[in-house]
Amino acid sequence: MRHRKSGRKLGRTASHRKATLSALSVSLIQHKKIRTTEAKAKETRRVVERLITRAKRAVQREGDGKAKDVHARREVFSFLRDREAVTTLFNEIAPKVAQRPGGYTRVVKLGQRYGDGAHLALIELVDYNAANLEKATAKATAKARKKEKEKTKKESEKKEKTEAVKEEKAQASAAG
Repeated sequence: MRHRKSGRKLGRTASHRKATLSALSVSLIQHKKIRTTEAKAKETRRVVERLITRAKRAVQREGDGKAKDVHARREVFSFLRDREAVTTLFNEIAPKVAQRPGGYTRVVKLGQRYGDGAHLALIELVDYNAANLEKATAKATAKARKKEKEKTKKESEKKEKTEAVKEEKAQASAAG
C-alpha cells in the first residue's frame, strides 16, 4: 500500500528523477511552457511552485532596500544548475507573480501520444499565457495586414494590366 507516500517515482532512480525534474524546471522557466507526460508535468509543478515561492519571498525581502538574498539564489541554483534560469526566475518571474498567492503554473491535459499511448500534458506559467496570447494576436493581425496589402497590390497590378491590354486592343482596332 502507498498510504502517505507523496510524489511519483517516474520509473527512475532518485538521482535520475532529481535530474529529470531539474531539467524540466529549467525548461519551464526559460520557455514559460513545455509539453511532457502528465505525470512529469504534475511532479514538475510541485517543484516549480516551491522554487517560485522561494524566489518571490526573496525578492520581497530585497525590495525593502536591502541587499540581494544570495542564500535564496544559491539554494535555487543548487537544484536548477543553470545561471540563466535562476536569473530569469528572480528578475523576471518572481516580481511578476509577487501579488499571486500561489498557483503559478497550469497543467492542461492534451490526450494520448500516438506512439506509446502516454498521457500528454502542457505545463505553463499562468501569468505568461496572457502575454503570449497578446503577442500571438499582434503577430496574427500584422500578418493579416501584410496579406491584405499584398492582395490589394496584386489587384491594382491586375487592373493596370487589363487596362493596358484594353488600350492596346483599342489602338489596334483604331489602326486596323
